[in-house]
Amino acid sequence: MIIDGIVERVNDFISANKFEFKIVDFSFALPYSYVLIEKDGRKSLGVAMTLLEEYKGHSEKRKVDSEVKTINDFVNMANDLDIINRTLGLATINAISQYFIKLTEDDYSRDIVDLILKHKGIKKIAFIGNMMPLVKTLKENGDFEFYIFERNPKHTTSETISDAFEYALLPKMDAVLISGTSLLNNSLDMILDRAKNAKLKILIGPSAQILPEFVKDYGIDYIASVHTIDVDKALYNLKLGSSFGLFKKYSKKYVVKV
Repeated sequence: MIIDGIVERVNDFISANKFEFKIVDFSFALPYSYVLIEKDGRKSLGVAMTLLEEYKGHSEKRKVDSEVKTINDFVNMANDLDIINRTLGLATINAISQYFIKLTEDDYSRDIVDLILKHKGIKKIAFIGNMMPLVKTLKENGDFEFYIFERNPKHTTSETISDAFEYALLPKMDAVLISGTSLLNNSLDMILDRAKNAKLKILIGPSAQILPEFVKDYGIDYIASVHTIDVDKALYNLKLGSSFGLFKKYSKKYVVKV
């Protein structure tokens, strides 16, 4: 599984460099869960979308109650079966990634729509997750066929398709835009396997804050996510159940090549 490989790569990265991180704060929250870490006096914030459709309530499987003590323990939760453990594990990996990621002005200015418009031979585009603002922009700028797959009943519309059809339809796609939540619901392996024919595969969203090196050679071409500039103010918004700080004032969007 890809998430198993990511966990191993992150742990090896920490061990090889003897990094010592402190877990400052964490929460399984709405709309995004988060983990705040600190090293050498610098904080880093990682987030992961909270998938309420998978939340089964509090259980005795909660590892943060007793078993979790180190940064590696948090990282190892990313491939756990319990959704709370898994979400906090991915948020930890994202926090580590955001601490080390090096972004250029080109990464900040690169645009997903431009990537698709400039790429030859793209006609059929799949969205793994309902990304209507992006669909709307592409509709206004090009002539494409859209296949919008959505699992959460609350986000389905007349334009979305059940994710049950991904297996059959993804091999026919020219470009696939994949929500970072695929790392949480363990669907990324199947998606990338079935989308082998796609000319462009982009992992997208705040949950996709992962360091490109951690997903190298898995078939992802670009990662489109957000880098938090003002950690304290973005964190304050998250504590109030708002993603405003991630998308507006306190973070910057970027698109980086893997």
